[in-house]
Amino acid sequence: MTHPLIKNPHLNGDPFKFFGGTIGVLLVHGLKATPAEMRPLGEFLYGKGFTVFGPLLPGHNTSPGDVNNYTWKSWVVSVEAAYAELARQCESIFIGGESLGALLAIYLAPYHPEIVGILAYAPALKLKMRKIDTFLLYLLAPFIPYLPEKDSGDDLPWRGYQAIPLKGVIELLKLQHQVTPCLEHIRRPILIIQGKLDARVPPDVPEIIHDHVSSVLKEVHWMEKSTHCVVLDKESDSVQEITYRFIMKSLGYTNEQPV
Repeated sequence: MTHPLIKNPHLNGDPFKFFGGTIGVLLVHGLKATPAEMRPLGEFLYGKGFTVFGPLLPGHNTSPGDVNNYTWKSWVVSVEAAYAELARQCESIFIGGESLGALLAIYLAPYHPEIVGILAYAPALKLKMRKIDTFLLYLLAPFIPYLPEKDSGDDLPWRGYQAIPLKGVIELLKLQHQVTPCLEHIRRPILIIQGKLDARVPPDVPEIIHDHVSSVLKEVHWMEKSTHCVVLDKESDSVQEITYRFIMKSLGYTNEQPV
């Protein structure tokens, strides 16, 4: 039975695997979300000839409190397993994700120099949290599993928890501290896309990542009408096209050529 705090239960929140060509793309969803968040982008890239995997992070698509049973290391292990399976299918791989998913992609990249490029959508390297919010988070987490959220009222095809799993957010904060020192070790092409209306990730995050990575090819794109879930919002078509062009550029193609 679907938990009542899952938004858009009619959407498919299961992992997806689209088998295309020898170039693979791993797309990881964000905290509280499901692979439904990355599915439209995955379908678009599959239509361009890529093999695309979208794993489900542990603790997601069940009940909000289940997130609290896992650590950021559990999420890393899950993404590593999906990456290993994709690597058996493909010669070259791009790894990316939304928010938490973007952080996991950045964290794993230095450990896999064979990765061709990184796709970071609204990477949650920092959150718009006041010091008092962080204090209350740590204070309440041992006693309150999650706090329900109001429905945003948007019509985005997003399936996930309408609740904040407190220990899950703490694990995200821990992962942030792990990712920051990883940036200088990133040498592969990296794409960063963030919405101008993002209420969760501060606007200086793309610049921080851009300035600290060692990549030669690095791009930052701002979506003027989009919020945090930039892969699904009003400019999702532009996000998809920018992603495709970046992938082709990273592969050395100057013109659009079939994969």
